Amino acid sequence: MMGALLVFLGGGLGSLCRYAVGLWLGHIGPFPLGTFVANALSCLLMGLLVALASRQILILEYRLLLITGFCGGFSTFSTFTNELMQLLKEGQWLLAGSYITISLLAGLVCLYGGFRLVQLPD
Repeated sequence: MMGALLVFLGGGLGSLCRYAVGLWLGHIGPFPLGTFVANALSCLLMGLLVALASRQILILEYRLLLITGFCGGFSTFSTFTNELMQLLKEGQWLLAGSYITISLLAGLVCLYGGFRLVQLPD
């Protein structure tokens, strides 16, 4: 029961942060910058947290709160997909393809970068 509460709290905080980033950055023209940045930051944070967890530094409760809850609420595949669909409906094929490509690459680079930051020698 405590695990579910931690995921719930983390998810709520992550969603509020995603909302704030979306308000702050919004769109640059038709490009959904807020969603892109929230997803990239979430991947960076998740990389850091997963690396800490792999070193047994992050206990289960913090993993539930921060990785499952916060990162799950902060990143948003459904909003990404909806914004992608809007670009496709508007006939912005090149921008849609670019959005997919840079989102996936940025997510991978940020997750790996976060993981590597923790893996640096002490």
